[in-house]
Amino acid sequence: QVQLVESGGGLVQPGGSLGLSCAASGSTVSPYAMAWYRQAPGKQRELVASITSGGITNYADSVKGRFTISRDNAKKTVYLQMNSLKPEDTAVYYCNAHFSGNRMNYYYWGQGTQVTVSS
Repeated sequence: QVQLVESGGGLVQPGGSLGLSCAASGSTVSPYAMAWYRQAPGKQRELVASITSGGITNYADSVKGRFTISRDNAKKTVYLQMNSLKPEDTAVYYCNAHFSGNRMNYYYWGQGTQVTVSS
């Protein structure tokens, strides 16, 4: 079974920084694309950033210039560096991995990690 294990969440003051990591295990190949989503209480889950195996990135407008997504294909790991954090960034952050092969597509989710930005 493919598992995505997240780490790096926590409590930080406004203006601070946090780095998230998500490692995929149980697969012999690297994901086609990996992404970070977040969900705050009472709100819909939203895409924060995504990155393809070729390094093409995409960011939500709300985090452009502050967050950076990167990946290590060999380690099957995706990272999210979050700088200049704001209270509105508070949410549970979920890692997502997209695998493709044999005419099929597979999607997996991490367990989620809490990020709280508060003074």
